[in-house]
Amino acid sequence: MSHFVAPSLLAADFLRLDQAIDLVNTSEADWFHLDVMDGLFVPNISFGQFIIEQIAERAEKYVDVHLMIQDPSRYIESFARAGASGLTVHAEACTHLHRVIQQMKEAGVKAGVALNPHTPVSVLEHVIEDLDLVLIMTVNPGFGGQKFIYQSIAKVRQAAELITTHNSRALIEVDGGIGEQNAGKVLEAGARVLVAGSSIFKSDDPAQAIRRLKQIDANPLAYV
Repeated sequence: MSHFVAPSLLAADFLRLDQAIDLVNTSEADWFHLDVMDGLFVPNISFGQFIIEQIAERAEKYVDVHLMIQDPSRYIESFARAGASGLTVHAEACTHLHRVIQQMKEAGVKAGVALNPHTPVSVLEHVIEDLDLVLIMTVNPGFGGQKFIYQSIAKVRQAAELITTHNSRALIEVDGGIGEQNAGKVLEAGARVLVAGSSIFKSDDPAQAIRRLKQIDANPLAYV
């Protein structure tokens, strides 16, 4: 199965955000990845519905919105109206996770759940059949440019096993420190969506960086 590349606009130059959007549109990337931070669930604050609405108007590809916010149920409908194709909430931020997943589906968007590095995959056992996406955080959320946590590869494998056991359609996404040096390993473990920020937008040639991530196969022996 081929994989998807989702450039994270959080790493782009926001003074030239239109150029970053056009770059993703014309590149081999598959999705836009947009990180929403509230300063509560994570220390930083990024952007909200107004910015996402403007990005979505210009974007020609799937708009993947990652809600790193406390109590996301308050905002599901507004982010859906802003143009999100899919929303991902954090299991740690939801008191009633099943209810929030159903809320996303009722809003007409794909439903995803993210897990922080310390959160076990087992928390998804009773909702996995309802999910379209499982996001395994490969860094602690809230800051760009962090080092990849290699222990997260085992979590990707566990998520893949859970998906297979329950015959779920969910894709596994990985986010944090993803680049050419580790993409093959997470793909081999079962990931199908690679979120990459700094490794794309901080490179000398972002379009070429995207192309290289698309061309990586899942052979782990090539990346030992």
